Amino acid sequence: MITRYITRVSDPAATVPGVIPNQPALAPPTTPPDHAGSAEIELAAVVEQPALAVAVSSASFVSGAAAGMATEMVAHVLAELPAVAELDGRDRVLVAAWLASLRSARTRRAYASDLLGWAGWLDERGYELLGAARVQVDLWVRTQLHAGAGDTTVRRRLSGVGSFYRYCLSHGLVGVDPTGGVARPRVDPDYTATVGLTREQGRALIAAADADTGRSRLRSATAIRLLLHNALRVDELLSADITDLGVDRGHQVLTVLGKGNRRAKIAITPGTLDALHAYLAHRATTAGLPAGPAVWRGLGEPLLATTSGGRMRQGQLWELVRRLAAAAGIAEWAQLSPHSLRHTGITMAQMSGIASDASFDEISERILPATSSIRIDHGLG
Repeated sequence: MITRYITRVSDPAATVPGVIPNQPALAPPTTPPDHAGSAEIELAAVVEQPALAVAVSSASFVSGAAAGMATEMVAHVLAELPAVAELDGRDRVLVAAWLASLRSARTRRAYASDLLGWAGWLDERGYELLGAARVQVDLWVRTQLHAGAGDTTVRRRLSGVGSFYRYCLSHGLVGVDPTGGVARPRVDPDYTATVGLTREQGRALIAAADADTGRSRLRSATAIRLLLHNALRVDELLSADITDLGVDRGHQVLTVLGKGNRRAKIAITPGTLDALHAYLAHRATTAGLPAGPAVWRGLGEPLLATTSGGRMRQGQLWELVRRLAAAAGIAEWAQLSPHSLRHTGITMAQMSGIASDASFDEISERILPATSSIRIDHGLG
């Protein structure tokens, strides 16, 4: 699905409505003056088209339904990933179509960041997104490694950019994937650059969270415990809603959307459950709900919310972890991330003998027995 009014052309010089003869493929047409403020509408909308796509129509040749479809699609993507607005009109629609095809929100966010970095790098050197060749990709990889980017990071960025070009290739927008054949940096599967915490540092971090001040102090205690005691991923935690809380086989659980869009029920550890209930009860009171057990279930909001009721953002979680780590006297606070807490929690679970032969995902993506929850909780405070 790429464009409507894109044409199967064997002769590059062929004259087609909306295409300027003898111009490079996919060069955007001149914007009519009366459409200067609506780049998305000036472009063709996305519809099924298996042909070799060589051009994008101007608004004057696009039906109202097609233009509306493009605008709606771009709006959906920008609502989730506003940084995509940095791209010019044609590339914005194309990138939005690609991102809309990806099922995982985690993948969309990571790949969007990767592609925007690549597009910016190309723009600085005078190349268009659809005009890149392998030589540019090789230089981009070399530039990143020279600047100190990790091998894992570079491999992931190549995966994101490669996904975009494979999408374009499948719709005939490019003749070849420029990332194909590019040498990927080798990664040791047994090595991780994530900085973890010791048991004592984990306890100190929880103490710092409990001693936090301000309107979000109860949220701080809850967020740190969910990351450390229950080893949640950032996306799992930030995308969770209050309605995802429940009971399964006598355990208080949180249903999360994990890797591969798989749902998993995570047993909430006792200490975390106490902090979570205190936080949600405070929110219910602040919202003016009547007193009563579990009245917070009527909030219908994100599990971790801002003071205005919005969903807590990833940057806020990073800032929280580092701020509390610094307050706890952890020397490596500036190197920590929310994933450091997940890493620590599962490492401690393995050291305590809880499914010591299991992988991180095998431990975290199932309901742990009550004794396991208690052992993780006691191990880290």
